[in-house]
Amino acid sequence: MFNKIQDLCQIQRMSKKLTKRSEDYSKWYNELVVKADLAENSAVRGCMVIKPYGFAIWEKMQAQLDKMFKETGHQNAYFPLFVPKHLFEAEEKNAEGFAKECAVVTHYRLKTDPNDKSKLIVDPDAKLEEELVVRPTSEAIIWNTYKNWIQSYRDLPIKINQWANVVRWEMRTRLFLRTSEFLWQEGHTAHATKQEALEETELMNNIYAEFAEKFMAMPVIKGSKTESERFAGAVETYCIEAMMQDGKALQAGTSHFLGQNFAKAFDVKFTSKEGKLENVWATSWGVSTRLMGALIMTHSDDNGLVLPPNLAPTQVVIVPIYKGEEQLEAISQVANKLADDLKEAGISVKYDDRDTQKPGWKFAQYELQGVPVRLAIGPKDLEKGSVELARRDTLTKEFVNQDEVVEKVKHLMVEMQDTLFDKAYKFRNEHITEVDSFDEFKKVLKEKGGFISAHWDGTTETENKIKGLTKATIRCIPFNSEKESGSCVLTGKPSEQRVLFAKAY
Repeated sequence: MFNKIQDLCQIQRMSKKLTKRSEDYSKWYNELVVKADLAENSAVRGCMVIKPYGFAIWEKMQAQLDKMFKETGHQNAYFPLFVPKHLFEAEEKNAEGFAKECAVVTHYRLKTDPNDKSKLIVDPDAKLEEELVVRPTSEAIIWNTYKNWIQSYRDLPIKINQWANVVRWEMRTRLFLRTSEFLWQEGHTAHATKQEALEETELMNNIYAEFAEKFMAMPVIKGSKTESERFAGAVETYCIEAMMQDGKALQAGTSHFLGQNFAKAFDVKFTSKEGKLENVWATSWGVSTRLMGALIMTHSDDNGLVLPPNLAPTQVVIVPIYKGEEQLEAISQVANKLADDLKEAGISVKYDDRDTQKPGWKFAQYELQGVPVRLAIGPKDLEKGSVELARRDTLTKEFVNQDEVVEKVKHLMVEMQDTLFDKAYKFRNEHITEVDSFDEFKKVLKEKGGFISAHWDGTTETENKIKGLTKATIRCIPFNSEKESGSCVLTGKPSEQRVLFAKAY
């Protein structure tokens, strides 16, 4: 019977087989997102449907981040999806930076086409007095609101976060990584002093880094963006950058020091303790469903999704192997007891006793969906008082005594989380290469990929030239990088610090 189940498993695996990462990384990613039931393309160009399993992972991310935000004094609120055009235009750099990606509402009603009663047309008599921008980001509508909330230093700081959707009309889209509509959180804070706002900007970037490393098991590099890569309207942009398995970088989160730009644009002032009227200092920060793409590409393999236990919706699945109702009943008694004990230990578990699918199909499905631990119980396991335990990260199996399963799984949850981080950390570090000439730069970019640590003369002109010649951009100026005199790889001009270049998503 065991051999038959293995054969079934192999057959089912073949039917779900993914393109190998080494053959076509992009195709592998797209297939995995769809086959693992995470998301799919919708009827709206560039937009996606996040399916229940994918949304369950996002909910785990959301819950943990929300907890971290609230622990640092932030509150959730909600602001309108639509931004009046004149408000959007108020901060010029922000408006200019997002203008090309804006969806705009011009009318508020449809009517039946007089020439074809089966069709609807825009009613020309229902044109809006002022066009509405569908938010690509919410600074404009939020700072217009803050103007009514802030009069005195006693009203500060304001620390607001919202969980929302935004629309950025992308021309080239890919599920989770870049879609015309996506989910995110955006924090918007107001402060009495520049120092407070700078501390807030750094704090939130650190929170993103902590979340990425402790929960996503994804190592990141913290740094600041160059002037050309900053958020539109920001004085400084801090970021966390991660390395994907194909050697491309991915910006996983950003935190912006906005200075007084938005306060001046929306005339947001407060009376200080000294009785002076001053402009407010501001920050904004955000991460999005792009983190789903980062999670997939950091850990997953040719067999499917690999999830760190801290973010897995189901950490353990139990699959019965049986013939007939009598065997199933006996196995279910043990399986349900194990499930209850695991749940009591704080581990999410599913007992899959469906009779609509064979065990081999279930094995393949849960492997594809990245469930960290699979327990299989058959008649012989009942006799021996054991279960078969399979790890998703290493694809190894072992037999464990039933009375030791809970402690074993508790230990594995921690071990697997650490193992995945260590593996990704090792890969990331092996793909940071120092170069001192442009020939080396191009060679490493072509043959190895990853982060290239190189000197840059600090000018936007050189940055753009390197991007035009290689498609590599400056991902960040690392915070932990020591000052080091050198020469720019392209121009030979003096440089005081290395920066990180890479091709990126």
